[in-house]
Amino acid sequence: MRKTWTVAAAAALALVMSSCGGSTPPGADTDDNADGTQGGGGSTETIKIGSLHPLTGGAAADGQQMDNGAQLAVDAINEAGGIESMGGAKLELVSADTQGKPEIGQSEAQRLVQEGVIGLVGTYQSAVTANVSTVAERAKIPLVIDVSSADSILQQGYSFTFRVQPSSQVLGTGGAQYLAEVSEAAGEPAQKVAILHEQGPFGSGVRDSFVAEAEARGMEIGPVISYDAASVSDFTTQITQVKAAEADVLMVAGYYRDGVLVAQAVDTVDPGLNAVWGVANGAFDLPQFPEEVGDAGEGYFDANYHPDMTNPDMQALADLYRETYDDEIRTGAVLAHDAVYVLAAGLESAGEADGQKVRDAISENEVPTLIAGNGPISFDEVGENTNAFPILMQVQDGVVVQVHPEQFAEADPIFPAFQ
Repeated sequence: MRKTWTVAAAAALALVMSSCGGSTPPGADTDDNADGTQGGGGSTETIKIGSLHPLTGGAAADGQQMDNGAQLAVDAINEAGGIESMGGAKLELVSADTQGKPEIGQSEAQRLVQEGVIGLVGTYQSAVTANVSTVAERAKIPLVIDVSSADSILQQGYSFTFRVQPSSQVLGTGGAQYLAEVSEAAGEPAQKVAILHEQGPFGSGVRDSFVAEAEARGMEIGPVISYDAASVSDFTTQITQVKAAEADVLMVAGYYRDGVLVAQAVDTVDPGLNAVWGVANGAFDLPQFPEEVGDAGEGYFDANYHPDMTNPDMQALADLYRETYDDEIRTGAVLAHDAVYVLAAGLESAGEADGQKVRDAISENEVPTLIAGNGPISFDEVGENTNAFPILMQVQDGVVVQVHPEQFAEADPIFPAFQ
């Protein structure tokens, strides 16, 4: 277990240490003395890690957060002594802007490979990640997915891609399970659930698994409405459809900007719901959400992967992020932070910057995490984190709090959310 987050590198790597030693690894930069001999007194190697996120466009705020989280991890690892099995080799984060576009993400990944990165973290949008995973597979370097939940990404038969967060199947199933548990415990079991989801592989995957579990638990589903997250500007028409259908719960799967628009439309239309129930929603569990929408977001739920804010190490990371970037940390930043540690632990175990050996080490390692889950990050044969699962958050009195399951709860859920 990590004593403090600032020495998380040393503690995490100690848990997986399997030093192999070795000479100057491929993929690492080495600074030599003027006479051509390698400098003494410790390693001069720099190992490059690629960070691929949307740094411009509609998802830029999330993308920059994730890049920041990755940089904080690199800084902490270097401050703790670097990669010990490689003589204290230091990490360098090389950032690239996917613009949220699959073709740009793919070309930027190819550029990073040419620049000699030993691994990649990213990317936020599932369609982008699918393309980047192809690049990683061809280059035979690990891609550690921080945020992208589409099940199809890890169904391509690739061996170099790993995912820290839960899959769409886990998120959708868990979201429906939590809705049943919370609503039934309150004596107001969910009857009819409308669904509003972004139309890409992420939103569609969450929809499918949510619907299957909800129907198995006796809920009626409808209407089911999809939208283009990149172009949508107003949800008044969609929320009016939900009101006309007399649904008592609205499930929403999407990103931050569209989540804000949903809250504004619900506030305007007043569809008479018992709850707005986010599942893997990119807005409803973030501290910025109630700050931006005010009372319109009060009571909103989100079943999502989330930092364990009951963990003092996570609280310390949140404090450091605030001090460093003058902003509140988002979940994506924590996942990117964890993803860098997965790569660093792989390097520590492999003992050299060899993509295949790092990949093999990652597949066998267990790495501590600051995200709520069933245990450390540990991957199955297809690259899924076997200990990843969602927890339920709710906006209460303008603050996002953990409310379910009980072992992670900071407060009791309020259901119906709208009195």
